[in-house]
Amino acid sequence: MKRGLTGEYVVKKTGDEIVRAFVPKPLPPNPPLVIGPTLRDTMDEALISLGRLDSVTTLLPETDLFLYMYVRREAVISSQIEGTQSTLSDLLLFELEEMPGGPLDEVKEISHYVVAMEHGLKRLREDFPLSNRLIREIHKILLSDGRGKDQEPGEFRRTQNWIQGTRPGNALFVPPPPDQVPETMSALEKFLHNVPERTSSLIKIALAHVQFETIHPFLDGNGRVGRLLITLILCHEKILRQPLLYLSLYLKQHRKHYFDLLMRVRLEGDWEAWLLFFAEGIREMAEGAVTTARKLTDIAAEDRKRIATQGRKAGSALHVQQTMQMRPFANIPFLMKQTGLTAPTIAAALNTLQALGIVKETSGRKRNRLFSYQRYLNILIEGTEN
Repeated sequence: MKRGLTGEYVVKKTGDEIVRAFVPKPLPPNPPLVIGPTLRDTMDEALISLGRLDSVTTLLPETDLFLYMYVRREAVISSQIEGTQSTLSDLLLFELEEMPGGPLDEVKEISHYVVAMEHGLKRLREDFPLSNRLIREIHKILLSDGRGKDQEPGEFRRTQNWIQGTRPGNALFVPPPPDQVPETMSALEKFLHNVPERTSSLIKIALAHVQFETIHPFLDGNGRVGRLLITLILCHEKILRQPLLYLSLYLKQHRKHYFDLLMRVRLEGDWEAWLLFFAEGIREMAEGAVTTARKLTDIAAEDRKRIATQGRKAGSALHVQQTMQMRPFANIPFLMKQTGLTAPTIAAALNTLQALGIVKETSGRKRNRLFSYQRYLNILIEGTEN
């Protein structure tokens, strides 16, 4: 449904030029959403897929191992949307204090995304409200180092920003003037808490994401925070018990259409087209996460059966294999720290796993060797390659 502009243009002087900045109206949309049969069916399918994904967490023997890697996978993909070239392998190497293949600043930036996400989820588990304060805390961690560290981390912007173009005057889109940011973000916070009226969870998440991206409240990092917000609301609304659903891969695969739909909402009020795209993405990514979880579980179970045939060698080899489910790249010092086993025991276990074809040595070094749980890693890196 095309409603026309979902906000109003405010004419402001920025520097030496006059610009038209867009200020969105508070949510929910007016006129109200029209949920036709196709959209309703797609949203129902998305919720069914989310329920299936949520149930998977009760079946996973090592939920924490899966979550550890999945959070990092999301951090890499979300950062790639912003132009970084680093991969999941680069991040894992960096966390192991090995030199990554990608630029170090980029990898540090991705690692901050992981910390910011974990901080937000921890706060929600502690019953801290989903609020602008929490969003600012997440942003502060996200930009604590790297390219955005001088872009007022943790603070709503006090200057005008813009999307595409070299300045506000030739930009594709100019978000609200800085003096309008507190008011528009306050209205968004109220909407998240069902003011002025209750909104169903999936619709709330979809609308809130667009509104956040339209307000663009920070000087940098808006896209990453906006995508992270999707997962936070899913957990806050109790749709998912664990943060296993991330939309960044879907948005990366459909990047142009995604940005086109955001502009259609702003200029034409076509919220329904966005909702259909969003619900399809939720369904596809939820089903994909279920498939990934099952593949990883099957691989780990198959490998454990093969290790169990190794007699006295099996105990330490199983311990190392379990640790490498969380860190598919590992070296002997790291494995010693994680397992409590001695260096000779770790080395013997790795020899056993290599002989079985479960891990392989990847550095080519005689000392300080690096090992990968390659079959496990191959499943995780799907979609994270540039």
